[in-house]
Amino acid sequence: MDERFTSRDSVPNVEELIRATPFFNGLPESVVERATAHIVSRTHPPNQVILLENDWGSSVYFLLEGWVKIRTYNLDGKEVTLNILGSGEIFGEMAALDEVPRSTDVITLAPTTIGNLPAQDFVQLIHTEPLAGIRLAQLMARRLRQVNRRLRLRESDSTSRVADIILFLAEGQGKESPQGIEIPNLPHRELSSLSGLARETVTRVLSKLEKKGLIKRDRETLCIPDVNALERLMV
Repeated sequence: MDERFTSRDSVPNVEELIRATPFFNGLPESVVERATAHIVSRTHPPNQVILLENDWGSSVYFLLEGWVKIRTYNLDGKEVTLNILGSGEIFGEMAALDEVPRSTDVITLAPTTIGNLPAQDFVQLIHTEPLAGIRLAQLMARRLRQVNRRLRLRESDSTSRVADIILFLAEGQGKESPQGIEIPNLPHRELSSLSGLARETVTRVLSKLEKKGLIKRDRETLCIPDVNALERLMV
């Protein structure tokens, strides 16, 4: 397995990346220091399984760099991508809180650095620091809103559904640039699984959006020059 363990001393920015995650935003420095004392960071190549469904939850994971997808399977055995997470996100928290096995798989989509926080340290933080509990509640609320929005669009046309997935990724992990909001140019199969559309349909819609100037793509990046213009496509 191509995986590298990283100490917080050997990679100077790991500590900064941990503190920059929204979950720790606003928490007292002493609380953050105590909560993250046992975090170990690991780097993973693309397409590596980080967690498997039904694994027991011994850690909570902070995504410091890179992208992962949250995957499950439907009753027909078809892979379904439930979410795609980028830098600053957290996953594995529900299994730690409920003390139940994992409910999904997590796979890297790009070179990725992840901070592993022991589950007991995470639970202790939630129990003792009210703001940490608020941060977790905000995370859950945001994810629920995203799921509700995607469910509402299941009956919409293909252009609206692909536009929504692009905007969903931009909202969570988009980076501002002089050209607009940038997200990774994910494989069409991932956008297909997220939107519930055939891959050929996703490819056709992306080409149409690009011809209209609503998105720009290169090998690594998809850029949205005008988010409002893309939102107006959704019906």
